Amino acid sequence: MMKCGASIMIAGMVLLETLVAVQAQPTTNKTETMAPEIVVSATRSARDILAVPSTVYRLNGADGTEHKASRTTPDVVAGIPSTFVQKTSYGQGSPYLRGFTGFRTLCLVNGIRLNNSVFRDGPNQYWNTVDPLSIRDYELVMGPGSVLYGSDAIGGTLNALPVQPPDYDGAPTWERKLYYRGATADRSNVGRAQVGGRVSEELGFVGGLSLKDFGDLRGGKDVGLQEHTGYEELDWDLRADYHLQKNSTLTLAHQTVTQQDAWRTHRTVYGITWDGLKHGDDKVLSYDQRRDLTYLKLQSKELRGPVDGLEATLSRQVQSEDLYRTKKDDKREQQGFDVTTWGAALQLDSDTALGHWVYGAEYYRDSVVSYGRKYKVNGKLDAVEIQGPVADDATYDTVGAYAEDTIKLFHDQLDVIPGVRYTYSQADAQRVKDPVAGKPMSVSGDWNAVVGSLRLLHPLTENRKHVVFAGVSQGFRAPNLSDLTRLDIARSTEIETPVSDLDPEKYVSYEVGVKSRVARLTTQASYYYTTIDDMIVRAPTGRKIEGLDEVTKKNSGRGYVQGVEFTEAVQLSREWSTWVAASWMDGQVDAYPKSTTKEERDYISRLMPPTAEVGLRWQEEAGRYWCEVVSDMAARADKLSADDERDTQRVPPGGTPAYAVFHLRTGTTVVKNLDLAVALENIFDEDYRIHGSGVNEPGRNLVVTAAYTF
Repeated sequence: MMKCGASIMIAGMVLLETLVAVQAQPTTNKTETMAPEIVVSATRSARDILAVPSTVYRLNGADGTEHKASRTTPDVVAGIPSTFVQKTSYGQGSPYLRGFTGFRTLCLVNGIRLNNSVFRDGPNQYWNTVDPLSIRDYELVMGPGSVLYGSDAIGGTLNALPVQPPDYDGAPTWERKLYYRGATADRSNVGRAQVGGRVSEELGFVGGLSLKDFGDLRGGKDVGLQEHTGYEELDWDLRADYHLQKNSTLTLAHQTVTQQDAWRTHRTVYGITWDGLKHGDDKVLSYDQRRDLTYLKLQSKELRGPVDGLEATLSRQVQSEDLYRTKKDDKREQQGFDVTTWGAALQLDSDTALGHWVYGAEYYRDSVVSYGRKYKVNGKLDAVEIQGPVADDATYDTVGAYAEDTIKLFHDQLDVIPGVRYTYSQADAQRVKDPVAGKPMSVSGDWNAVVGSLRLLHPLTENRKHVVFAGVSQGFRAPNLSDLTRLDIARSTEIETPVSDLDPEKYVSYEVGVKSRVARLTTQASYYYTTIDDMIVRAPTGRKIEGLDEVTKKNSGRGYVQGVEFTEAVQLSREWSTWVAASWMDGQVDAYPKSTTKEERDYISRLMPPTAEVGLRWQEEAGRYWCEVVSDMAARADKLSADDERDTQRVPPGGTPAYAVFHLRTGTTVVKNLDLAVALENIFDEDYRIHGSGVNEPGRNLVVTAAYTF
């Protein structure tokens, strides 16, 4: 334990088990060559990260005791270069990936879209409906992924891969797991019970129940307790795999996540005034949300004939959201929606003389029911609204087809990967409130998009341990029901109203980089430049609605985002390792910074400041004990858009202050199959927040985790 006293000089943000096998495994392997890390999401086929010509990370699920024991799915990706997790509330996290968030980033659950047509601009809370304790691994692909995954995949794509039944070892197998995480800063208790079994070689199952209770969060030494930031969550999941034959598996799975009483305190009288912040005057502003996903998936490999592999999926997903608001005059409002999404997807792959092809088609249909109600001070119903936050009685259909080929040229000295996708989207909203006349109207539209990509990879050595890569990828985002019909608060003092005439957003991203994995060193570095065209931006109309500034939407955003990303991990000895990661970003887009119709070039909203992370880890050669010290740092976020400057409840005057925080974590295997870990996070009890968040991060925080498998 005393060996952990080595100091860390600088800080930032990367969890490098995504790149380095030694970060995720005991250092008992005598060989100095690091094992390959296989990912699927980047190309829809299994490949070593070094063979993927783009920036990709593989992240461990959160049910272990090592490293940061992430509280939520958004927290899992916190620390990746060009990534930060904005938290409108403690129960709502929205990752920014290469400058984009909300409906410009895509989340998948086992390849099934979490995104639907009511996802809104700016930060939202929907990634929080993926229970990290039910996830085996995450795969994060940075940059546009529209060719393989369609609309929304602009900043990046995260694929959450659920836990699997145990392997068959020649006899019926059972595996039980108990997990606990407790923390002092929020007085939280999180527990999970999981049972898995392999009844026979053909049939296996796994299921789990997660209970989570988060109290009000305590900030740093000056902020102290942040009232009404706690919430409760109940999650459960079940999965069964049946091997139809040696290389074919049929999976039936379900997962439910229910979150209750997650307040957005910055808009209430309970918001904090740290560093010049203001707060709202609502007495209550609380969200409940629920997500249910059921799917049937058939996977077949090593088939005979022109098709070598097949994956077919049928899915049904229901997302529900309810907002409860009590205004300063004690009048109450309630609004929400239910979105039922049916999906069908077919993916094939074929090895041919013209390369390895991955191709397929998918279809999703959203059916939306939305409501809004207002109550008088005495609690009696005052009005039933035409719609809730989005249109009522609405549907949204998306169909797409794609193909990508991997061609090896010049005796495997150049990998060429071209790809193309066609997508058709259609919206039909029957009940939309005219914000001026106050009467119902309908909104409809349809859009086509064709996008392509071309990526190259060149190995610098015969063993392909050092590679350079480059690529150009088009991305797009079709207008969704939120763009077209949203009637709800946008930022702290703005209300977003419906609009009928919008076109798809278009993006082109250029990326070059290097990757290396040899002996004791792993490196990944890249530069990207993304052009923005026809981005849908909020434009002030000059009108007031219930005291809020009305904003509408226009396809007028043109601009760019560029950045540099760097990660490196070094195995110093059999027991000591270190890592460093850093990123820098710049971006501007045409917008309406003032309450006029004049368009001006402005910073992109919540531009990520320069960040870095440095860590030092000791792990005994037998793997029983480990300890690490990590420092995270971010520069002052002072390149503010006009929207950021107006958002005085979340962004302090002049920008979000810089911070440097230090964490100490240690753990041990107490007995066989029982792992314990203790972390002291934010050792010096600093007050800080992630740029654009509505709450500050935890102050000094003691976190205890335990995992027992039997």
